[in-house]
Amino acid sequence: MYEEFFKELALLEKEKGIPMQYLVKKIEAAISVAIKRDENGAEDNIVEIDPDTGRFYVAVRKTVVEELENPAFQVLKEEAAKYNKAAVVGDVIEIPLETRKFGRIAAQAAKHVIRQGIREAERERLKAEYQSHQNDIITATVLRTDPRTGNVTLELGSRNEAILPKSEQVPGEEYADGQKIKVYVMDVFDGEKGPRMKISRTHAGLVERLFEMEVPEIYDGTIEIKSTAREAGSRTKMAVWSKDENVDAVGACIGPKGSRVSGIVEELGGEKIDVVKYSEDIREFIGAALAPADVLAVEVEDPEVRSCKVTVPDNQLSLAIGNKGQNARLAAKLTGWKIDIRPESGFYGEE
Repeated sequence: MYEEFFKELALLEKEKGIPMQYLVKKIEAAISVAIKRDENGAEDNIVEIDPDTGRFYVAVRKTVVEELENPAFQVLKEEAAKYNKAAVVGDVIEIPLETRKFGRIAAQAAKHVIRQGIREAERERLKAEYQSHQNDIITATVLRTDPRTGNVTLELGSRNEAILPKSEQVPGEEYADGQKIKVYVMDVFDGEKGPRMKISRTHAGLVERLFEMEVPEIYDGTIEIKSTAREAGSRTKMAVWSKDENVDAVGACIGPKGSRVSGIVEELGGEKIDVVKYSEDIREFIGAALAPADVLAVEVEDPEVRSCKVTVPDNQLSLAIGNKGQNARLAAKLTGWKIDIRPESGFYGEE
């Protein structure tokens, strides 16, 4: 009798990825609510649905009485005998019901709860799918750009969309409708219309995941990314370290003739990337972080506030500081130290 019903459940599980048992529990709850709302229904009821055996059992529990006062909770002894010949006054018996006998209002209520349950299951499934991509990269398709706000709507898959805010876009990048772009998933949250992703093109994690995809030694854990400092669209510094002393962490990330890093630079629209060697010796690490400038000495001033003085050759002062202070700023962010850069002669010159 319920063969078609169970087939529909199996189809929902297959097409929407919603577990059948989850749907069954929601439907059982819906039918229970329907019975309670029916004018002749009862508060005390049983709903058992078993897809494995095809069992679909619905019943109400009522007390056997001599005189009927409340038909929702009571049943006359003569009527009770139809279901249990041994029933006597005071017994509580089960009276099986058929779903087609439910009132119109009860059926509508059940239908509403079932639909709601399916929507909730879809939301949970979608949220779990989104969360599996958190702190990772996904490829999305540009649908449209809002000319007023500059926000870009992306398609993440079948009928799923996300907004790339102007604040999370790389300065100068333009996105054409239909273009495929990679974005970094920062967070997953519940929106008014279901789960949503917080995505970015400027997050340092985008660079790290791109390297993980490009460099097998990072993916398998041989090389570890210790820290990353990024000014999106302009420059990134990334500190790497190898667990295997025979593996050159910086060389592996750059690749033969720069083949590995060049692909990432292209993906980021020409953004410069400095890959430096991480060291637990803070002097060595700060010296490497200020590349491409040569560092003559690093003097730790105050370990508690993490500040130091760095000496560089006079002719490399501008290189160490960088355009508008960018090189020094990124080095400080990469290492977590305040860096005071000074020329070897101690004379800064008019510039």
